[in-house]
Amino acid sequence: MAEEMAAASPLPEIGRLTLSELLVVLERGWQDFRTAPGYGLFFGGFYALAGLVLVMLGAGNWTWTLMLSLGFPLVAPFAAVGLYEVSRRLEDGEGLELRAVLGVVMREKDRQIPWAGAIIVIYFLFWSFLAHMLFALFMGPSALINVSTSWEMFLTPKGLTMIAVELAVGGVAAFVLFALTVVSLPLLLEKEVDFVSAMLLSFRATVANLWVMLVWAAIIAALLFLGMLPWFLGLFVVLPVLGHATWHLYRRVLYDPV
Repeated sequence: MAEEMAAASPLPEIGRLTLSELLVVLERGWQDFRTAPGYGLFFGGFYALAGLVLVMLGAGNWTWTLMLSLGFPLVAPFAAVGLYEVSRRLEDGEGLELRAVLGVVMREKDRQIPWAGAIIVIYFLFWSFLAHMLFALFMGPSALINVSTSWEMFLTPKGLTMIAVELAVGGVAAFVLFALTVVSLPLLLEKEVDFVSAMLLSFRATVANLWVMLVWAAIIAALLFLGMLPWFLGLFVVLPVLGHATWHLYRRVLYDPV
């Protein structure tokens, strides 16, 4: 007889965050990384090495870059789940056996995480299309120029305007994706919630704590930028710390109704 599906979990309530709590979750993320550095380096290294491979292949093979870029968002949530699971186990005082942690990660393929990954891919494709449309709209026939050797085209009034619009639209698009996923992925790990409800709840939680979440997004962007500077090597530490911190942020922004 087929295994019965788990009962759906009630949706958590949305709490209020303060700026000081961001420092607390970062500290907790650092503590989790120091407690289980092997897992942090393993899952964080996945992101760092994937980014390095993308840069190396992108130097002369756009086909491989496109293939990896499309596939990476599908796999990346599973690595994030590994970090969340480690933090969850440390929080609950459970063991950190490799087989148990990886078993949780593998079981996610039959739950809602893959659907969230698919949404990320669709969003990525939409943004890629929109970015190309904006480029063509502003640059017109000059888009036929080899942009890798004709950088002066970006210093024209049209080029500078295009860059400003791309940055503005890209920033909004990135924040919307951030809002949809910032606490939905850890929520999908812990509870039996469908991915649509989880993403909408994450968006609502972001809007309810807008200024604090904007600061959190800026912290993430700044730390990721610093981590990428020395050939992505800093991401081996930055990514797991942020992953663990995200779990503790989730714990503070969403809570079970009494």
